[in-house]
Amino acid sequence: MEAFSDAVIAIIITIMVLSLDVPRGHSFASLHPLISVFTTYILSFIYLGIYWNNHHHLIRATRKVTGAILWANLHLLFWLSLLPFFTGWMGSSSYAKIPTFMYGFDLLGAAIAYFVLQNLIIKSQGADSLLKRAIGRDLKGKFSPVLYSAGIIFTPISVWLSIAIYIVVAIMWVIPDRRLENYLASISEES
Repeated sequence: MEAFSDAVIAIIITIMVLSLDVPRGHSFASLHPLISVFTTYILSFIYLGIYWNNHHHLIRATRKVTGAILWANLHLLFWLSLLPFFTGWMGSSSYAKIPTFMYGFDLLGAAIAYFVLQNLIIKSQGADSLLKRAIGRDLKGKFSPVLYSAGIIFTPISVWLSIAIYIVVAIMWVIPDRRLENYLASISEES
């Protein structure tokens, strides 16, 4: 499951970078029309990195994979696979309302799918599982969908506020959360 997911995420990143247009000129000024496309790409690349990193730790903490977990993993990969489309649309539209709304909707879908996957793993391994002990109350995981929803709701009012919210969520997750990593390391040392 981990190798398949890694391959899918690598393909998603490849599709995203291949969809970037090459500037038409030879000066820095020729980059100006591509600024929104490139900044959207950066944000999406960061999100994919966050999901890849957290998914890796999630799978390391998984002792048994069930059919439901496999389907939940595919559900997550579905939402992540849409990211290049919405990234390109939002960037090429220079952050128009509908593409920005749909970008947020995709981020919300991925967050919910990750939450479902995580909870199915916990359910299959029991309430005292390694994963449950490592993530604790998972405030970031519960708060992220709330922020994505706020970003979606605010899109008609202010696209820039929505984008700022999406950036805040990314920053929340880029700042290392070492709970799971530290817990896995402590278990390895005990073995």
